[in-house]
Amino acid sequence: MPSSYPRPHRPNPARRTLAGLTAALLVAGVLAGCSGDDGPERTVDAFLAGWRSGDLQAVGLIEPTGGKLPSADVSREIKELSGELAATPPTLTRRGEPKVTADIATTTVQVEWNLPGQTRWTYDREVRLAQGDDDQWQVIWDPKVVHEQLSKGDRLALRRDASTRAGVLDAAGQPIVAPRPVVRVGVQPDGVTDINKLVKDLDAAFKAIRPALVPAVDLADLPERVAKAEPGAFVEVVSLREEAYRQIKPRIYDLPGTKFTSDKIDLAPTREFARALLGTVDPAQADDLAAHPDRYVVGDLVGHGGLQGRYDERLRGGPGLTVVVERPTEGGKLEPTGTELFRREPQPGQALKTTLDVAVQNAADGALRAEPLRSALVALRISDGAVLAAANGPGPAGENLAFDAQVPPGSTFKMVSALGLLDGGAVTLDGPVACPKTFTVDGRSFKNSDNFELGSVPFRTDFAKSCNTAFASLAPKLGGDGLAAAGRKVGLEGQWDLGTDAFTGKVSTGGSPAEQAAASFGQGTTLVSPLAMAGATAAVARGRFEQPKLLIDPAPAKPAPPGEQLKPESVAALRAMMREVVTTGTASALKDVPGEVYGKTGTAEYDDNPAHTHAWFVGWRGDVAFAVFVEKGGSSTASAVPIAERFLRALPKS
Repeated sequence: MPSSYPRPHRPNPARRTLAGLTAALLVAGVLAGCSGDDGPERTVDAFLAGWRSGDLQAVGLIEPTGGKLPSADVSREIKELSGELAATPPTLTRRGEPKVTADIATTTVQVEWNLPGQTRWTYDREVRLAQGDDDQWQVIWDPKVVHEQLSKGDRLALRRDASTRAGVLDAAGQPIVAPRPVVRVGVQPDGVTDINKLVKDLDAAFKAIRPALVPAVDLADLPERVAKAEPGAFVEVVSLREEAYRQIKPRIYDLPGTKFTSDKIDLAPTREFARALLGTVDPAQADDLAAHPDRYVVGDLVGHGGLQGRYDERLRGGPGLTVVVERPTEGGKLEPTGTELFRREPQPGQALKTTLDVAVQNAADGALRAEPLRSALVALRISDGAVLAAANGPGPAGENLAFDAQVPPGSTFKMVSALGLLDGGAVTLDGPVACPKTFTVDGRSFKNSDNFELGSVPFRTDFAKSCNTAFASLAPKLGGDGLAAAGRKVGLEGQWDLGTDAFTGKVSTGGSPAEQAAASFGQGTTLVSPLAMAGATAAVARGRFEQPKLLIDPAPAKPAPPGEQLKPESVAALRAMMREVVTTGTASALKDVPGEVYGKTGTAEYDDNPAHTHAWFVGWRGDVAFAVFVEKGGSSTASAVPIAERFLRALPKS
């Protein structure tokens, strides 16, 4: 059968006769592709390899009209046609053997592009070859080999459509982050009379906002930005929540050059609302783009820290992706032709459902709001272990002391020591245990806060008044591993799976008699987090350990199993003592708080100076257990207990 494609060389009459005879003998005129070394499949394979590598020197190439083509020109054209996809050449696979009609061979090739976001774009193309006078097969080049809708000069381009980011939900299934009113504070250059004075006045006003803005508003480049802007432009300085704006409105509203616009942006209920636990959502930063060039582009929203960072891919979803054809204009600028070759619709993100309770979280944040020191408050629901609140006071953005701190628990750990002593029958509520001013073990002297002494008093009094020397004297009755065993009963040192990082504690075990004495009242090498102590406190209130829960959907894969029931008689005695801490002991400041409050104060030394101490309070009321921690807070009665009171008074009545 004669070819419709002119040959690159003058035809050989003898060869044409042979081809015609062969075609006649086969009637249909179609031969299966040759399998020998001189068959077209070898040329096709070389062409596909050269397409990927950019080197087509091993392949003969001709135009549809039959003229020869330099391999470098075709390589360059393939790269140009590939446009924005050129950096990642497609995978090319010959599908079956070529079909030969006289001196023309046709083969199907699968083209598979790997697009951003692990997206594959696959289609089949037809590659044609012509056999020359020298019996060599040559590829008939046409831009449609790359894609059937491409012409010379076209370019493939990617268009990206952002997906809808899903929210982090509270226990009621409502988005924690939602559109909330803000005021955008800006400057109009032609209204400014003294830029330096304006900067000074704005800076003073922003620093007066309470709670303080974190990070602080940086005005260093404002003069330069104003100088470069158009006279009537709005040079934005900062967006403030309405409540923050109202605090300083009288100070900034009439400043020469200031302008204000109202808007709504996605925000948590308050600036401090579980901020370290939740993390932030910000425009993609330089390090995001560098680390994941295939995932993010400029302008994308990216989760940083906390749950937003850990579950960024789930929350972000998948962006839409469209492969379009562009064509250069007369001026050389590429413009879309309106032709779409492939589309992947945006995949909306999936929400995270948490156990957080907005009212309880607000109470926790409010309790820490006036605290100048780094601090944390964790609240759990006793009945099921749900994390209701995780609040952090001042400190570096993203620092989650509530879950991650590794600090000594101080006298709050007497709750664990007492459980071990009660379980072992070493003490009873009313059995006498001496509380001297000092107690020496292996040459190490232990003393009580403010050097108090009680004499020989019931154990319940030692606990309520937080007598260190009494517990130091009882340490041998716990044995080398007794304290750690008691801690494990209430969940400490466990393998918890909350869906986010958390420190579950490390309890002192073994060691010298002096170390065991120190560990009995929360010193020595024992370390905990506020979450771990809240979990232990809830275990005492509940009667058995239940791992704290934070995520409902997706539920963690391997949560710790529930603990065994604690001894009822031990738990009853421990609860009675923790109630007395509030009614007659070290937390008596809480005795007029509505409802029955149970608790234990703690002061924990953190270095070799006894005056340097962290402050603690752990306790519960009703179905809410909680732990308060104040770094370098000194006396717990002066720092941690007042925070606990503010928290309890702000809790909604159940």
